Amino acid sequence: MTDVRVVLVSCKDDDQASRIGRGLVEKKLAACVNLIPQIRSLYVWQGKIEESREVLLMAKTQAHLVKRLEEAVRLDHSYACPEILSLPVDQGFEPYLSWVRESTS
Repeated sequence: MTDVRVVLVSCKDDDQASRIGRGLVEKKLAACVNLIPQIRSLYVWQGKIEESREVLLMAKTQAHLVKRLEEAVRLDHSYACPEILSLPVDQGFEPYLSWVRESTS
């Protein structure tokens, strides 16, 4: 297991994802953010099945920064209950993992 995490955040559109992602990189809370456009989400919200088009933001960070990253996302996100999931990175190319560590505070 490494100390690197991948954090997934679904966003309502590209503008929101870009704004949040840029902020995370500028604040050194993420080394890299990928924006995956046009995902289709199906979910239950307030007792009803909903469907929407969203953009998936995928941020690479360190475990000790996940809470700060979550706070930054929540401040700039329009959803009442945004998806913010931190996934551990079991293994990875060590030079890349080192770059993530060096690029985040």
